[in-house]
Order: sequence, then structure tokens, then C-alpha cells
Amino acid sequence: MAIHSFRPLTPATRFTSLNKIEGLSKKRPERALTQSKNKTGGRNVYGRITTRHRGGGHKQLYRVVDFKRNILDLPAKVQALEYDPNRSANLALVAYANGEKRYILAPNGLKVGDKIFASNKATTNDYNVGNNFPLEIIPPATRLHAVELVPGRGAQIARSAGASLELVAIENGQATLKMPSGELRLVNAKCRATIGEVGN
Repeated sequence: MAIHSFRPLTPATRFTSLNKIEGLSKKRPERALTQSKNKTGGRNVYGRITTRHRGGGHKQLYRVVDFKRNILDLPAKVQALEYDPNRSANLALVAYANGEKRYILAPNGLKVGDKIFASNKATTNDYNVGNNFPLEIIPPATRLHAVELVPGRGAQIARSAGASLELVAIENGQATLKMPSGELRLVNAKCRATIGEVGN
């Protein structure tokens, strides 16, 4: 990733260098998948400051992210990779074959035009980045992200940029996951997970 430096128009920008964002869409987010996000500025219902040092910042729209991946056995095409101000990871806008659009966390290696899907069954060639399956049918030693803790609740673990877990083993209906910290955690094997690690 290229490094982007700035003209020293302020003291802060003189020594600032950031990763240059490449390949992200510059269009506005999908309107049907956004919600307004209100800021309090640290004030309560009476307009009095109850939490200091809050306020300012750029206005943000909340993007509704599909953590459940409950459209099964229907291929989806990646239409765009987008920036999300609410999280460290980027998002991928996917359009399903039935015309429905959703935002998902963009895994590392996913490109515009790629096809992904979610299913309860899989063959050996299906374990590609971005595909979503229950833990019980994923082969051990696979890197995963966006893993559920309770079946059907939606992804709760490994959702920030660069995060991933390793599926260690499955026995007696329980999946053993190795967390980034090294901790081993037992999760119901019917919980869903997405292949790959979170991008950005």
C-alpha cells in the first residue's frame, strides 16, 4: 500500500504520513442501507453538558452491515469496496442474484467483480475468501472472521480490520477457535463464519 504525505499547511500535517486508500469507491453509500446517526455533543435532554470534550467532527451516516448472511445458496457479486467511518474495516457492497443489495465486511483479497455466497453445504472448491458457512462444515486450520457466538444471532467475533481466528477442531457439536490473543474458545458448531481475514 502506498504512503500518502501532505503539504505542511499546518504543524500537524508537516510530519503526517498515512496509508493511501486505493480501490475504494468514491460514490455516496447505498441509500437504502444507511441510517442517520445523531450526535449529542455531550449534552443531555436539557441541553446541558454532562460529558466534557465531546463535539465537532464530520457528520457520519451509519451503514447497515449484514452480519447474519442469511441469504443462502444465492450467488452475490461484489459491486464496490467502500470506506466506513464507523469501523476500522472497509465494507463490500454485494448484489445478490435476486437484486437485493447488502453491505458485508470486506475480507483481505476480495475484489470488485468477485462472486461470493453463503450456504449450509460446501464442496472442496467452495472455501474461498468471503464465502460463509457453519463452522461444522469448514475444514480445520482455516482462517475465519465475522464468527457468531450464538447460532442465528449474527457475527460478533473478529470484525475489526486485520482480525482473524483459526478453526482448531470440531468435536461433540463444539468448535474450538483460536483467538488472536492465543485463547482457545468453544463455540456451537452451528454458528456461521466467513472465510478469510478482515481487510484494511
